[in-house]
Amino acid sequence: MATMTDADFEAAEVRGKKMLETEPRASAARYDRTTGRVVVDLVNGCTYAFPARFVQDLQGASDGDLAGVEVDGLGFNLHWPALDVDLYVPALISGIFGTRQWMTRELARIAGSKTSPAKAAAARSNGAKGGRPRKTANG
Repeated sequence: MATMTDADFEAAEVRGKKMLETEPRASAARYDRTTGRVVVDLVNGCTYAFPARFVQDLQGASDGDLAGVEVDGLGFNLHWPALDVDLYVPALISGIFGTRQWMTRELARIAGSKTSPAKAAAARSNGAKGGRPRKTANG
C-alpha cells in the first residue's frame, strides 16, 4: 500500500469537506407502503422519493423488508439490513437505479411496452401487408 504524505492527507481532507457540502446526503428515510415509494429527506431540506420497484436490488422485496431502511455513511447511503442492500444516495438522485446493463434492459422493456397512435398505425399498416414475414429454415 502506498504511503500518504501530509499533502496527500490534506488534499483528501479538502475533497471530503467539499463532498460533505455539495453532494446530496440523507438525514432520514422511510418506506411509504401506500405509494410503494422510498422517501428520502435530504440534509438541505429537500425531499426525494422513488418507487422501490424501479431499483434493481429492491425488486420483489416485501413491504416489511423495505420498511427497514436506514440512513448510513454520513447520509451517503441507504441500507436495508434484512435485504443486505446498500444504495448510494447521490446515484439514486441522479436516477441510477441499478447496473448499466440492467438499466438499459429495463428502459428498453418499458419503452417497448408503450403504445401510441403512431405505433398502432404502423402495426395496422404492417398487418394489411400480411404482417411480419415468417422465418425460414435458412434464416
